[in-house]
Amino acid sequence: MPYATHPPEDLDAMLSAVGVADPDDLFDIPDEVRFDGDYGIDAHSEREARAAVEGVLDGSTDLVEFLGGGHYDHYVPSVVDHLSLRSEFLTSYTQYQPEIAQGFLQALFEFQSFVVELSGLGIANASMYDRATALGEAALLSSRVRETSGNTVLVPDSLPDRIRSVLENYTDGPGIAVDTYPTSGGTVDVEGLRAAVDDDTLLVYAATPNARGLLEPDLDAVADVAHDNDALFCVGSDVVALSLLEAPAAYGADVVVGDASVLGMPTSYGMGLGIFACREEFLRQVPGRLVGASEDAAGNRAYTLTLQTREQHIRRERATSNICTNQAWVALRTAIHAAWLGPDGLVDLAEECVTGVADLCARLDELDGVSAPVYDGHHFREALVATDAPAADVADHLREEGFALRTVADGGDEYLAVCVTDTNRDRIDDLVDAVAAYGGSR
Repeated sequence: MPYATHPPEDLDAMLSAVGVADPDDLFDIPDEVRFDGDYGIDAHSEREARAAVEGVLDGSTDLVEFLGGGHYDHYVPSVVDHLSLRSEFLTSYTQYQPEIAQGFLQALFEFQSFVVELSGLGIANASMYDRATALGEAALLSSRVRETSGNTVLVPDSLPDRIRSVLENYTDGPGIAVDTYPTSGGTVDVEGLRAAVDDDTLLVYAATPNARGLLEPDLDAVADVAHDNDALFCVGSDVVALSLLEAPAAYGADVVVGDASVLGMPTSYGMGLGIFACREEFLRQVPGRLVGASEDAAGNRAYTLTLQTREQHIRRERATSNICTNQAWVALRTAIHAAWLGPDGLVDLAEECVTGVADLCARLDELDGVSAPVYDGHHFREALVATDAPAADVADHLREEGFALRTVADGGDEYLAVCVTDTNRDRIDDLVDAVAAYGGSR
């Protein structure tokens, strides 16, 4: 107990009260995982620790990333840091006391309003951990609101494992099954979906852009298939893509989930920010918290936490979610970035996500032994690239040349995946030259 603030006599009194002699007796840690050795970490001064860390970082390879795969790097304007790092934002936890948290509450209300406008749906919360947890909450919501029985959520067979695993964790306890429907040519196979849906289906999920970077062309048909079987239709996307695409509510989405950390956050490789929007009739089933606008005693516009459905706030048996509150500050950053860009700036950024990957694919397709993109259709940020040489070998060569690319297994073949945003588009020429120098058919 090296960091306990209690003097020894207080510790002894507490241990006596619970009937144990040692704090370790409070924990049942199996021997096979118990660590009883020495970490071997010597004490360092601040200066020594900084020097050691800088030495490790200096030895890291500096790669230009064309990775994508759910983590997208867009330039974050300095105003986001300057405002979000103010102490009244950075030190705020949950805005329980609206009279001293109006600024933060207003920013969260703007975040919700931003998501509502992009999704076309009536309700948005503030906020979710990431796309995967938002999808998990959508599955739980579908099981609560569906009027008939059912216990299956359908997702595309191309859904990334990292998202599916979170979804399965969410649905395991309530006994909701996760099953797949087929894709063809990189997008939803509507007839295959129709064959997969039945009376047991609670929710049908489809993403645009999807895991292959393609914009789904037949989402209205997907919505019809879901609704014909009394299932909810959930669309996955992100706030930059939605600024250019048709609002999902217009083609029948009941729930919209996705990623908001593409604004306001640098690439974090795990840290995210999710969005969750739904039809207004599901208001009482929305996970997390909602900020609402009201009036104070003087008649001035004021903001407050209108609805909180997480178990810390209300009786546990009535809670819909255990989503926590540390995402509020990340949502604040997204709101600041969105406000800074404005509607025109958001559309400009989204259009660059379309033209950038199209430009790279066109350049790569001119090379011998390279075919890009693999699938016909409109792409957003990402696309798959076929090479005569093994994709893994090409990726290894490109890493040696200073570029980081993923490989993706799809339909029994392995492809390179490329991702272009405003932060790496100026290196397209260099990447194309590196692929050309290797030779796609080697």
